[in-house]
Amino acid sequence: MPTRTARTAWNGTLEQGSGQVELSSSKVGTYDVSFPKRAADDAGGTTSPEELIAAAHSSCYAMQFSALLAEAGGTPESLEVVADVSLGPDPAGGFKLTGITLKVTGEVSGIDADTFVKTAQAAKETCPVSKALTGVEITLEASLDA
Repeated sequence: MPTRTARTAWNGTLEQGSGQVELSSSKVGTYDVSFPKRAADDAGGTTSPEELIAAAHSSCYAMQFSALLAEAGGTPESLEVVADVSLGPDPAGGFKLTGITLKVTGEVSGIDADTFVKTAQAAKETCPVSKALTGVEITLEASLDA
């Protein structure tokens, strides 16, 4: 399996500095990062480590869930996965990820709502990004569209 790479160039202090994160392997883009905007309610056109983790988690989870749904006898027509990643103070000092909420809805034929929810939970536990983030509480909201 391949290794993927991202690179960040940073200039200045935490509070006054800024940088750009480059998605090097895919070459799909370079995105601005800044701590003041990371900690603000409005990101103002910059991304953050939390948003990048949310992107990684939602896409990984969608892939894992679609595979497990097929194994359970379902046919995924569409899935929508939202990952909310929260940053907050760490009692030990600094900051930490304080929680991740995965929200998934989907149109899936061949399974009932209970199987959808059970499979959603299994995907949360077996998604490689979920496994990497075991130090953070991950909650799940799952609903099968009628």
